[in-house]
Amino acid sequence: MSRVVITVMPKQGVLDPQGQAVQGALARLGFSGVEDVRVGKRIELSVTGDDPAAAAREMCERLLANALIEDYRVEVGS
Repeated sequence: MSRVVITVMPKQGVLDPQGQAVQGALARLGFSGVEDVRVGKRIELSVTGDDPAAAAREMCERLLANALIEDYRVEVGS
């Protein structure tokens, strides 16, 4: 069994309203110097099989990420 971590983020150039809201809230709380905030999601899976990375990429393509507006990264541990 392999531990797979998938990070899904909005593509560069795609409007990120959640990131903008967080950036505004940080500014109101006095945190200056925050130039950009992007909010995504982290998904952790335990995957069996010979090629957990390929399985995770297929999961992203079919369900976990919206290929039109999101990029994803797959990391496989032990």
